[in-house]
Amino acid sequence: MTLKELQVGKTATILSVGGNGALRQHFLDMGLIQGTEVTIVKYAPMGDPVEIRIHGYELTIRLEDAGQIEITPAHEPHYKKKEGRQPLGDAQHPGYGEAGIFHEKKTEHPLPENTTLTFALVGNQNCGKTTLFNQLTGSNQHVGNFPGVTVDRKDGVIKEHPNTRITDLPGIYSMSPYSSEEIVTREFLLQDKPKGIINIVDATNIERNMYLTMQLMELEIPMVVALNMMDEMRVNGGSVRVNELEAFLGVPVVPISAAKGEGIAELVEHALHVAKYQEAPEEVDFCSAEGQESAVHRCIHAIMHLIEDHAKEAGIPVRFAASKLAENDELVLEKLKLSQNEKELLEHINLQMEEECKVDRSSAVAGMRFNYIQRACEDTVLKPHESRERVRSRKIDQILTGKYTGIPAFIAIMGLVFWLTFNVIGAFLQDLLQQGIDQVIVACSQALDAAGVNGVLKSLIVDGIFQGVGSVLSFLPIIVTLFFFLSMLEDSGYMARVAFIMDKLLRKIGLSGRSIVPMLIGFGCTVPGVMASRTLSSERDRKMTIMLTPFMSCSAKLPIYAFFTAAFFPGKGAIVMIGLYFFGILMGILTALAMKGTMFKGEPVPFVMELPNYRMPGAKNVGQLLWEKAKDFLQRAFTVIFGATIVIWFLQSFDLHLNMVTDSQTSILATVAGMIAPVFIPLGFGDWRISTALISGFMAKESVVSTLSILFGSTAALTAVINTAGAAALLIFCLLYTPCVAAIASIKRELGGKWAIGVVIFQCVIAWVAAFIVHGIVCLF
Repeated sequence: MTLKELQVGKTATILSVGGNGALRQHFLDMGLIQGTEVTIVKYAPMGDPVEIRIHGYELTIRLEDAGQIEITPAHEPHYKKKEGRQPLGDAQHPGYGEAGIFHEKKTEHPLPENTTLTFALVGNQNCGKTTLFNQLTGSNQHVGNFPGVTVDRKDGVIKEHPNTRITDLPGIYSMSPYSSEEIVTREFLLQDKPKGIINIVDATNIERNMYLTMQLMELEIPMVVALNMMDEMRVNGGSVRVNELEAFLGVPVVPISAAKGEGIAELVEHALHVAKYQEAPEEVDFCSAEGQESAVHRCIHAIMHLIEDHAKEAGIPVRFAASKLAENDELVLEKLKLSQNEKELLEHINLQMEEECKVDRSSAVAGMRFNYIQRACEDTVLKPHESRERVRSRKIDQILTGKYTGIPAFIAIMGLVFWLTFNVIGAFLQDLLQQGIDQVIVACSQALDAAGVNGVLKSLIVDGIFQGVGSVLSFLPIIVTLFFFLSMLEDSGYMARVAFIMDKLLRKIGLSGRSIVPMLIGFGCTVPGVMASRTLSSERDRKMTIMLTPFMSCSAKLPIYAFFTAAFFPGKGAIVMIGLYFFGILMGILTALAMKGTMFKGEPVPFVMELPNYRMPGAKNVGQLLWEKAKDFLQRAFTVIFGATIVIWFLQSFDLHLNMVTDSQTSILATVAGMIAPVFIPLGFGDWRISTALISGFMAKESVVSTLSILFGSTAALTAVINTAGAAALLIFCLLYTPCVAAIASIKRELGGKWAIGVVIFQCVIAWVAAFIVHGIVCLF
């Protein structure tokens, strides 16, 4: 039977993994190999994908992919009993800040004192890399509880060690890159050749994490293993024989808790030592020379002899290169530049291994690694009881990812977030801040009058700067409140569940469930949303997700919505806001369906993702994210928007002869904007002042409100120019038209200039057509 046919709660053993290419290799690297037990945990609310448990952790895959994995009939789980060993729990265990027995040797020729010691921080996704990076450097990089938070490399200096540089790399499961951000990690390690590697391993799931560790050891770069989350493991009754684990790996192993900052000093000491004295990992032969693994052993060593000269010339460690060639890694094969005869000999070696092992080459190599990991874990690790976090997560998931409750729960959660943001907490705080800003403006105006300041200068300060910037600042509470709730959802681990729930729905429009994460981030800001698309392994999915992310209404548009809602739809704030957000999503879906059948033909990337345990959101993480967003908003308010308000005030206060005007319709601004205004007449807002505001919105969306405040002076003047139908159309146009300059720049960086220009034109056309239709419909009613 296949894995697709296995019932919930049942366990079976994998017989073979079908398919081909990068996806199959990814499955093997994740532990889906012959002889491994797999259990069905649950199905998504829509019946697809399915969550499975393998090697002690949860993984989600689609039913279509599960149908290619052949398994035995269901059976009871097998428990291996250790014999002849002292119970692991009674063994002496090094605590935080204590080394094992690994004896660091000092070479006669350490690196010169002035050498910058460069380190790569490498580990699986969601294992605590960025948390450790922040501990080591004192940095405040964003931390989240779902896979793929780090999508680019980040550099920092280890605290109190100025002659160091540590690079936080995107999480990977193996050195067989599956997505674009994984390629970033592999290329950094192979090309930049850091002086040392800090490999962070999740102690609660060593079996899965050590697969990457074994490949990193083959790179022959000095390395230290940071055994993270040891506090969680101990609390749940687990333990590790650090001394014996070091013997298995041939590198120092240091128990730490990155979240609590425990064991960090010891880790730094070991890392600096191995880097300074360039102590490469001890040579460990993972493949046994006996039994079925003897074929793998002889294959890898035969390939090492065959390619030794090529590997040296290409600067690739020979053992690493040989293992990759045994897996059919095309990237490594291309770099080695083998002759045709050598390629044919390589193929014969691999075929002989397949014949003796009775499995394909990739499965044989993956099986060899996992067998070694299993032997190491049996001798060194006492697995913890099912953790409280896991039990709690399972209970919560019965509701949040339940068959009948998952989707209603998602809608209810997002609805509650918007209601609290726009009608309760955010609205209350906004009113308070607005009252304060109004008092400051009045006090400033009175002070300038008392001082007898020139009328032109007073107009610049009060009507330009204070009115323009103040009108935007009043929306800071709404933005901070929305980000507070979104960061709580992200830090808790719920975002990964949203991807799990929405995968089948997104697949109908040609995308993977993983695309939901960049899109949800896009509700905060399009720029990080576009960058987060790097976690998608398919170029097609990446481009399509980037094209759709601008349809997700970013927080910078909130001031526009709140401004027009207060003026034209009083008391209906939450309804209008939710309507705009869902209209943006609807337009994204319609666009995706159109693109799916035209420029983005093909199938979406398979859905393979690990579901983390739910965790209590960290006050520090949430507070840090809120501060970053508030700081970013304030910086733009006092730079881009500040500059825009002064320019707009000047252009609307003077005519072409630089004479101050009494009627702004004769100003420079009216002349220029008047050329564009006719385009918007069919939409119900053909006034030149609104055209000006839309142009300023290209720099920063918040400046639309500040521009309107300067040009109209009051909402009463605005309501006299456009009616309700025009306001509705204008809201739709602001929702959909071109993203800001920063977002376009990020799209250009990811896809190139032509795509960026295409997005600007495409979004403007879509916005005009949608606004025209909405204007017509509202006029009818």
